[in-house]
Amino acid sequence: MSFETIHVPLGDRSYDVRVGQGLLATAGAQIAPILHRARVAVLTDETVAARHLDTLESGLDAAGIQMVSLALPAGEATKSWPALEKSVEWLLSERIERQDVLVALGGGVIGDLAGFAAAILRRGVRFVQIPTSLLAQVDSSVGGKTGINSPHGKNLVGAFHQPSLVLADIGVLDTLAPRDFLAGYGEVVKYGLLGDADFFQWLETNGPALAAGDRALRSRAVCRSVEMKADIVARDETEQGDRALLNLGHTFCHALEAATGYSDRLLHGEGVAVGCALAFEMSARMGLCSQEDPSRVRVHLKSMGMKTDVADIPGDLPGPEEFIALMGQDKKVIDGQLRLILARGIGDAFVADDVPGDILKSVLQDALSAR
Repeated sequence: MSFETIHVPLGDRSYDVRVGQGLLATAGAQIAPILHRARVAVLTDETVAARHLDTLESGLDAAGIQMVSLALPAGEATKSWPALEKSVEWLLSERIERQDVLVALGGGVIGDLAGFAAAILRRGVRFVQIPTSLLAQVDSSVGGKTGINSPHGKNLVGAFHQPSLVLADIGVLDTLAPRDFLAGYGEVVKYGLLGDADFFQWLETNGPALAAGDRALRSRAVCRSVEMKADIVARDETEQGDRALLNLGHTFCHALEAATGYSDRLLHGEGVAVGCALAFEMSARMGLCSQEDPSRVRVHLKSMGMKTDVADIPGDLPGPEEFIALMGQDKKVIDGQLRLILARGIGDAFVADDVPGDILKSVLQDALSAR
């Protein structure tokens, strides 16, 4: 078994992200060096458990590591206070100690929830991310952002708590439904758009084959995405500056997710893709980038069969004023001022603190009226 390693350099909180095939089946050998005792607790969801928990258990057993597990319902609704309470109380009932390790086996929801549970359990226990979705492999499993949603908005309750290890097994992506894979691809595209025009061009060429199942291309896309995120996180661990760039498309996305009730009407990565298209449209209307850039973004997303516009989202959505109010609940709001990640071109994103409200409203008005 071969894998690539991307190091996230954060001093005494540094860790490795390993990307390759077969990592789930050899998880015991990968995790054993960081254990104080040969026992781990695994938090997962019911869908992932049915597909991958036996493989993980066998991999742990091969290294003499015992496992206890809790499977929660799948879906964004699990990123909630009730699920957090259930998880923490279960960990306490299993007598998980401060020196123990919690394993998050699942997508972004489980990774965020388990990471937050690890952050607050006994004032902090270590955890390992084993992301099973493309979105989690390229984004949420790396960087230490953990948390849950509130009725007031997405990810408003949480903590920065870095994992001790991330194991991204490319093979498990084969089990994803096409819609789930493409939702994760929305985050992959984001990296090219925010800071690597060559990577975006590579995706324009290789995206279809990557989506069709080419594991070598998938591995390269995951590695490049993780490299970019690791570099930004190393410079700005707690989002005081550059790390905000990783939120390209996310302020629009989070408002769309709130408007759709965090339901399967819109998956997170789909919202990111639509949000990136809106961010580039906003940038073009402000004269920051060429008119061709938002068109190029949309053409690529459409060529991949992805949601690209607000019109692609089923069901009713609020008007521009209510939509802007939802955007105002975003964590990036400072002193009541909405901040957006905009772009001077593909691969050149920046944080904009002075977003013209009239242009924002017109972009949203046009997007919503096209439905």
